[in-house]
Amino acid sequence: MSASRITRRIAATALAAGAVVSAVALPASAQDNDHGRHHQQSRVVISDVQADSPGRDNGSNRSLNAEWVEITNTTRRSVDLDGWTLRDSDGNRYRFEDVRIAGRATIRIHTGVGRDTRTDLYQDRRDYVWGNRTDTATLRDDHGRTVDTESWGRGHHHR
Repeated sequence: MSASRITRRIAATALAAGAVVSAVALPASAQDNDHGRHHQQSRVVISDVQADSPGRDNGSNRSLNAEWVEITNTTRRSVDLDGWTLRDSDGNRYRFEDVRIAGRATIRIHTGVGRDTRTDLYQDRRDYVWGNRTDTATLRDDHGRTVDTESWGRGHHHR
């Protein structure tokens, strides 16, 4: 056998092995990313949820504000959230107005009444939004496209 023929066979074998490894690795990585979340290679994600405020749910503003959702900008650049929405599975909606999230920053959206800051926003509600046992938080951009979701309860895994 000539050297060029051996080289071609080795190259063909290496390419075939690479294709098999790629075919096996792709479904595994796609499966690893599915934990009750919807990912769209977003720059802004729902990074944490505290649906059940600590202590007794007595309806006080303090208790309402201990119920929150955090969103994080994973990039270095700020993102304009004007017109974005955060919803629960019952259709309760919070709309971001005149809000920018800095690069690598996190904003916490509280349920109760308060004064908005760079790091804390308030929905100014008098009732709880997030289900303690099960619910889904959905973040949508200003075009109504789902950016991220986080679900808990009923077999969903909360991070």
